[in-house]
Amino acid sequence: MKPVWIVDDDQAIRWVLEKALTRANIDTLSFANAQEVEQALQKDTPAALITDIRMPGKDGLKLLGEIKSEHPKLPVIVMTAYGDLDSTVSAFQGGAFDFLAKPFDVNEAVALIERAMQENTDGVSVNGEDKTGNGKTGGRAMLTQSLSPAMQEVFRAIGKLAQSNVTVLITGESGTGKELVARALHDHGMRAHAPFVALNTAAIPRDLLEAELFGHERGAFTGASANRRGRFEEASGGTLFLDEIGDMPLELQTRLLRVLSDGTFYRVGGSQPVKVDVRIVAATHQPLEERVREGKFREDLFHRLNVIRLRLPPLRERREDVPALARHFLAASAKSLGVSVKRLSDNAMQQFQQFDFPGNVRQLENFCHWLTVMAPGQTINVTDLPPEVTSTGLLASEPEHVRQEHLLATSPIQPATSSRSWTELLAQDASERLATAQPDVWAALTQDFERAVIEAALRACRGRRVEAASRLGMGRNTITRKLRELGMDPPGL
Repeated sequence: MKPVWIVDDDQAIRWVLEKALTRANIDTLSFANAQEVEQALQKDTPAALITDIRMPGKDGLKLLGEIKSEHPKLPVIVMTAYGDLDSTVSAFQGGAFDFLAKPFDVNEAVALIERAMQENTDGVSVNGEDKTGNGKTGGRAMLTQSLSPAMQEVFRAIGKLAQSNVTVLITGESGTGKELVARALHDHGMRAHAPFVALNTAAIPRDLLEAELFGHERGAFTGASANRRGRFEEASGGTLFLDEIGDMPLELQTRLLRVLSDGTFYRVGGSQPVKVDVRIVAATHQPLEERVREGKFREDLFHRLNVIRLRLPPLRERREDVPALARHFLAASAKSLGVSVKRLSDNAMQQFQQFDFPGNVRQLENFCHWLTVMAPGQTINVTDLPPEVTSTGLLASEPEHVRQEHLLATSPIQPATSSRSWTELLAQDASERLATAQPDVWAALTQDFERAVIEAALRACRGRRVEAASRLGMGRNTITRKLRELGMDPPGL
């Protein structure tokens, strides 16, 4: 068996891999730079090669490209201490067997190398060499570096999936960045030159969604004064991102299934079939399997969409990324407002990392925008943080009963200390306000009541607005408007 070649300018990394592979009865040969490897390749080839990206002189990606041009079946594993999306995508586009982020688990690294050696032994060609990805990102920029192993897995998946046309289903809680991942799949893929069209199926009224998706012919319904292309036609040749697919009405699910089957559909009121070439990326925060069991989502459509599933972790599962995300959003907010960038003190940053962020990355972004506007100084201290953070994160390490006491003590609605009902306490509060001639008592009390009830609903639903609105008996648009009116939704986002 030929040895495995290790290329890294860090002697410690070479030593660790050498020892681990030796224990697995795998011979090794190590190199400190790409030039040494190129000379050795003129005489022999290894069973597999593992190379760092950032090295003095020629980097690992350039070495990868040269190796694949001369030895296309040689499996190459690329490793780096910088777990960024662009490097991951470039590695897979260059034909890498896989991507290994430092620091890595030694046993997992050995298992990966063994799989690469087996691939070489079987004589199976590794990833293709299509390099059509352009490295762009559309719309809001997706942060392309992460310390989180879970997000590095997402980057690895994007690198593998970008160059294919396979349907992808992205799952994850609201605010985790599902649309940004869909854009990354598009922008790094072979369809990057074509349109990326996004549609939130939950935001369009049921009676308008069909025409929004498939377009309509003139005279198809009242107000249809001209032919109109739908989102499928707009995305032809590119990618159509269907967000919140779990909320799509059943009758439209049937039409969508037909389009996914043969790529043809009819406009509303039309008699001629329309043919499109569209890659579908769908997303949902709902458990589709449960909706299938409940009869609210077609099982055949679920299987058609669930070809490749990509789960985005909530922010509470990737707390190590909070500092970089916070700095990014503070800088972006400062730029949009034309002010100096503010920074979080060490204590404030620690407080942020302890917070669960039920609204995930979107909530962190909103907090940073709020802090840019509201924090009094350039350095943001713990006392400057939003009340949601200080009331729930301050005692994160304390026992549950202590945290509950703290939450009650800092809640805007205090628990009753007597046997009187909340309506009696409300009447007393109103009387005190009226006695002191406070203006607009009705409006003030109504706002306090609405704010308290909506906050309670959002806490109970972990920040999921659609669920909170449903449990309160109001529509999604209504709760969004209320949050804005009550100052609970930062402006401009």
